[in-house]
Amino acid sequence: MKQKLFLWIEDYLFYPNTLQKIISFLFLPLTLIYLFIILIKRGLSKPQDFGIPVISVGNLIAGGSGKTPLTIALVKNKEDACVILRGYGRKSKGLYIISNKGKILQDIDVSGDEAMLLANSLPEATVIVSEDRVEAIKKAKELGCKIVFLDDGFSKYNINKFDILIKPKDEPTNIFCLPSGGYREPRMFYSFAQIVLQEGKSFKRFVSYSLNQKNVNVLPHKLLLLTAISKPKRLLDYLPKGVKVVAFEDHHTFTNEEIEKIKNEYKGYFIVTTQKDYVKLKKFDLGDVYLMNLELQLDNKNIDFSLMNDYINSYKKINE
Repeated sequence: MKQKLFLWIEDYLFYPNTLQKIISFLFLPLTLIYLFIILIKRGLSKPQDFGIPVISVGNLIAGGSGKTPLTIALVKNKEDACVILRGYGRKSKGLYIISNKGKILQDIDVSGDEAMLLANSLPEATVIVSEDRVEAIKKAKELGCKIVFLDDGFSKYNINKFDILIKPKDEPTNIFCLPSGGYREPRMFYSFAQIVLQEGKSFKRFVSYSLNQKNVNVLPHKLLLLTAISKPKRLLDYLPKGVKVVAFEDHHTFTNEEIEKIKNEYKGYFIVTTQKDYVKLKKFDLGDVYLMNLELQLDNKNIDFSLMNDYINSYKKINE
């Protein structure tokens, strides 16, 4: 029941049916209040400069659209880089250094799923979680980092930064902001970003599968997708037809009771999941688990990164 409600809400926010559209219109007065608050917040904020380049990777819609794999693609070739994120789903509060130049210092409970995935995927970078991005940037400077990447930092108007926004491959048919729709900020705010990337045009996703760290080309027939990411239906594009799905809300922390129930209900099924989910699932006895390895390939011929490079180089000249 909980999973069905979660999927219903996702449909309501992004691709509503007739009934959901009616509900969406009923919430419009609240949406107008929400928009007013956003505009006031943006208008009154005074961006602070920290003396190092800060690059934000974000999106306007609620939930995932490829921020984490894009951040990994951008950071992996940078020296002395730090990734800062809030750390949704973690059991901790406050500022924590999850990894320092690749050395992992905390566990999944402290980091949350996305931060641990970033720490595992970026063996030379520093990863920090904090509700206060300003304090986290200051900490990154203390640790000797020369460039900061903010995961989901577009709405941090008090920070002087270079904004990259991601558009989904298929934009939502519901164009309203929360709570009437899935946009966290108006669509016209794409014009405030220095670079806008869209899946299918600016980059493509590539999915490979592995089992026990070995690549596999064929998946078993009795397959269960177990995941807790935003918009889980998008994963079905990369899986065989007929796969069963058990989806929880984004950043959900799995419990022993939930896992045992799933194992009993889906006996004989092999589990397939994402890397983001697996950092939370690997502690359970699930037998052979197939991993979906999602990577982004940037179309550098159609993306002009010169503005970003000029922005980064401007700080190098100042600090020389």
